[in-house]
Amino acid sequence: MDFFPTRPARSATTKQLGDAGEEAALRYLLGQGLKLVTRNYRTPGRGGGEIDLIMRMRDGTLVFVEVRKRASSRHGGGAASVGTVKQRRIVLAARHYLLRVAHLPPCRFDVVVLDGERIEWLQAAFDAT
Repeated sequence: MDFFPTRPARSATTKQLGDAGEEAALRYLLGQGLKLVTRNYRTPGRGGGEIDLIMRMRDGTLVFVEVRKRASSRHGGGAASVGTVKQRRIVLAARHYLLRVAHLPPCRFDVVVLDGERIEWLQAAFDAT
């Protein structure tokens, strides 16, 4: 199964590259048996958070996924770029999302890293504390 879409043109914008990375991550996670709940969930207002993908595992666990795409791992790779500020914004968005849910399911925070042509799924990459 090919998870990477056709490479964007050389002059692709950062948004186009990010969208292509999210699409590759989504196809990968769907191939692992997860179901898509929503994409690009944002909290209202400035300074809020965003979650790239919200997925559900077969056991009902809700998975908040941050997708990081890097051309190379020369500067620490995608996983190294999910620092405490980014984690805090993702947790804020997850809490906002969960306000709409009647019964809280088990939840976790994953990161999908696309370094060059390699996909790495980091399960339970960080927690909400």
